[in-house]
Amino acid sequence: MARPSWDEYFMEITRLVVSRSTCLRRQVGAVLVQDKKILATGYNGAPSGLTHCLEVGCLRDEQGIPSGERHELCRGLHAEQNAIIQAAYHGVSIKGATLYCTNLPCIICTKMLINAGITRVVYAEGYADPLARQMWEESKVMIEQFHQGG
Repeated sequence: MARPSWDEYFMEITRLVVSRSTCLRRQVGAVLVQDKKILATGYNGAPSGLTHCLEVGCLRDEQGIPSGERHELCRGLHAEQNAIIQAAYHGVSIKGATLYCTNLPCIICTKMLINAGITRVVYAEGYADPLARQMWEESKVMIEQFHQGG
């Protein structure tokens, strides 16, 4: 059995992290890594100790809010936000880190990640957010779509 590349290794861990997601619409996982060490992980779901959408339903579905719009109308935090928060909560600097994520981050997460000093984002699937793509292109952050075996 061949050893996985570091990108394959961390993307596989990201797929395990996503299994904790409590979002009914889109399950997302994120892993922040620096020097081949995991700094923090995050998945999308309600804040700690609060009722999850799995239990009460999806506010966005109930209100007919399309994907990629009105992010503030949601009980959950995004996986990337939770990873950043976990690092901050535990006093771990993520400046210069790589984010591995199942989806390309939305505009809100994009702005947070740029300001947090993330230098590279590796993602599996795209996300329909033209402003986020524009900001990634304008930033100095390396953005790479992950392809298994590549």
